[in-house]
Amino acid sequence: MLDSATNASMTGGTILRSVLVQGRLAFAMRRAAAARGRELGLQIMTPPLLAARLAGGLLHPASRESIEIGIRAALDQPDLLEDLAPIRDLPGVTRAVLRTLRNVWRAGFDLRSEPYAEQPRVKDLARIEDVVRFHLRPGECLLPELCDLARAAVQLAPRLIGPLRIEGPHAIDPLWRPLINDLRAAIEIEWDAPASCDTTWFRSTPRHAVAQNGNRRSVSCADPYHEALEAMRWARELLSSGRARASDIAIATTAPIAWDDYMLAHAASSGLPICFVHGRPALSTRDGQRCAALADALQGGLSQARVRRLLSLLANQGTTLDGLPEGGLPVPSEASLSTAADWERALQPYPETASIVLPVLKLIETGTQAAEEVGKLLLRGRSRRIWDETLRAAPASALMFSLEAVRVADDRDPAEAIAWCSADQLAAAPRRFAWLVGLTTSGWPRRSGLDPILPGYIIPCGLVDPDPIEDVDRRCLDNVLASAEEIVLSHGRLTSEGKRAGPSVLMPTVADVDILHRDRAASHALTEADRLLARPLDRTSDRIVSSAMAASHNRSLRALTPHDGLVANEHPLLSALLLKPQSPTSLSRLLRDPLAYVWYYGLGWRDLVHKERGLTLPADDLGRLVHELLRRTVDHLELEPGFTVAAPHEIEEALAIASTHVIKSWPLTTNVPPPVLWTNTVRQAAEMSLAGLTFETFTEAGTRSWTELPFGGEVRDGDTAVPPPWDPALPVVLPGSDIRIRGNIDRLDLRDLAAAVRVTDYKTGKRPKAADQVNVDRGAELQRVLYSLACRQLLPNTTPLVARLIYLRPPVVASPLKNPDHFIDLVSAWVKLARSVLQSGVVYPGIATMPERFGRIAQPAEPDYLERKSNAIREAAGRELAAYWGTK
Repeated sequence: MLDSATNASMTGGTILRSVLVQGRLAFAMRRAAAARGRELGLQIMTPPLLAARLAGGLLHPASRESIEIGIRAALDQPDLLEDLAPIRDLPGVTRAVLRTLRNVWRAGFDLRSEPYAEQPRVKDLARIEDVVRFHLRPGECLLPELCDLARAAVQLAPRLIGPLRIEGPHAIDPLWRPLINDLRAAIEIEWDAPASCDTTWFRSTPRHAVAQNGNRRSVSCADPYHEALEAMRWARELLSSGRARASDIAIATTAPIAWDDYMLAHAASSGLPICFVHGRPALSTRDGQRCAALADALQGGLSQARVRRLLSLLANQGTTLDGLPEGGLPVPSEASLSTAADWERALQPYPETASIVLPVLKLIETGTQAAEEVGKLLLRGRSRRIWDETLRAAPASALMFSLEAVRVADDRDPAEAIAWCSADQLAAAPRRFAWLVGLTTSGWPRRSGLDPILPGYIIPCGLVDPDPIEDVDRRCLDNVLASAEEIVLSHGRLTSEGKRAGPSVLMPTVADVDILHRDRAASHALTEADRLLARPLDRTSDRIVSSAMAASHNRSLRALTPHDGLVANEHPLLSALLLKPQSPTSLSRLLRDPLAYVWYYGLGWRDLVHKERGLTLPADDLGRLVHELLRRTVDHLELEPGFTVAAPHEIEEALAIASTHVIKSWPLTTNVPPPVLWTNTVRQAAEMSLAGLTFETFTEAGTRSWTELPFGGEVRDGDTAVPPPWDPALPVVLPGSDIRIRGNIDRLDLRDLAAAVRVTDYKTGKRPKAADQVNVDRGAELQRVLYSLACRQLLPNTTPLVARLIYLRPPVVASPLKNPDHFIDLVSAWVKLARSVLQSGVVYPGIATMPERFGRIAQPAEPDYLERKSNAIREAAGRELAAYWGTK
């Protein structure tokens, strides 16, 4: 043995000494303490690092990455495995095998030892171990081999290790126990063991810590989310009161991964310095979201939403996509673009963008088989490391599943932060103040269960499981209770799924259990919401909160209030609103639901939720589809021979041309169903269109037809097949007012010399039971009336006028408007009256039943809200206006 002088000369005058700790938290805390104490010549080690130091300066334990690469390589060899072959391609197998091998290595068990070596499962594991060993990088060793090399070099311990102090480990794996006992013959070893620890194997006398009788409190919370909230409130109170520093506080449980989402949310909203000792979820970082976006595109296909999200996350990452021009993708946001071919056609006018994007999209379109190649092309730095780890853990077909389990190291130093960690990490590095969450019957202690790869009926668990999880949980709880100055133990009354949960059998007996309710006013606020909930004066002084509280109160009143739509008389916004040209849709909304009218046309509110690609076309898009097929068909026929004289087969041919064009063009501008369903949807729309075009026979000679005919300043996309019968820019004004009307007439048939005119409004929806009795339908059907008004003003010399609805679902039925001039006068008077009420500041919600009511999300969700306010709405609108609401 070298003496202290030799040791000092070898280390520049400083006596070399070492400390053995357990876990990431203990390592970080001891390193910080050494830095603050200026402890020179100190080596901080874990058992694997201790063995590597003895085995040789260039040797180190095999990394998880190298082991996973070896396991994956073994699983990919079709003839290597026997018993494990059927499951080698399942998601999670790589991690399961890694967990089993680690347990085997930590237990010091030799897979080639008798009498278990001939078991088929054990043979497979031994073969996998050989492949892993083959794939190790230079200098890497598996733990058993590292331990053997270290034991062979024990005589070098005085020079390489120096006096060894074991600080805090509550469990040392059986693999390392012979090495530590061997070191006793070469160096001085002291063990400061916690109160609860198995030291029977140690060939010396350890010093056990004296259990403290700290302040203990038991808490019952609503559920895990509430437990996390109360623990964070407690931590903030400790910090603000000055009783503790962040490094004195820990929040722990047996399996923290299940709680990470709650802790992330509370940490973000509170700004408390909290370190996730076990690592943060990769998906909670921007690098993880890049990987998730790429995995989503590979597995879900090239929808525009996925591509836009991917490109936004990959911007400025040093890839070929950095060359994209400013302004994003120059394609309509509603376009489907579900294949690379669709993207190629949509980007044809933009060759610079296409040259960058299309190669990437074509590679992604090949699916998960290109996962490795596309990762190399698009990901950099930590994103690339996360991606590679995910591919090692499971087949590429399970990318999304594997990404959820990946963790990345927290950038925050645990020595300067509140520790959020597992109980075994906290037991090895105790803190003065601890809150243990999740002490329920199923959460603490956990049940060991069977190892899915090496269950106990193959090899007894005691040989390959060095530390059963149930024993770990019990021991860790005992050590935390024995070391904390103040400790809070909490359990939820419900699980995260809403099931009832009882307290753990390990919960210490406490005189009183604090039962906390989720909606209680916290004595110490964690977030802004907590502060406002706890302080009534702060709530009333906050304009937004006080307005929200007033809205909640006013919704229960029967009278109308400003939160129901009452505004100032002659408000400038309302006065200017009706000076703009109105469409049939906007006037219908004004008459039926003035509040939604102001939201949509005055404030510019829109439903901005992106439409995910559905299996069916929405009703409004189906209506547009049918109208476009009708327009293209009639325009084609009007050129030659004329729609009214066209034969049935000519109509069918023109409709087929229109359908072909729509099938190709709509995916570039509209969100349509998948290709097969989209083709079938167009076929069904074409059948409705054909029924509408052929259900009647024309007997009047010299009749011309127009579809989607604009009036009142409306602009139509594309040129008409024949010149329109009027100037579309001419104004159309409601009689007796200055309100201008504009729109597109679905179809107009005009006889020679303007002898007679017929306007048609096509409907693709369900036909009402008494269609012939529907005129304006309480303001919902204004098209025929306003089309008639346009014809009266733009074709003043045409007296005979027919305005009709055609319901295209079989059987096709035409419903003419009786006495159009009467309803023109009725709607004009109704609109003028509605305008005067609106300008007086009464902006009321409509009380009619409207399944597709715009802005429902902004109204109270309770179903009886409108019923409660209906009398007040009628009174505010006035009897004269309310009399129109029942007009059919």
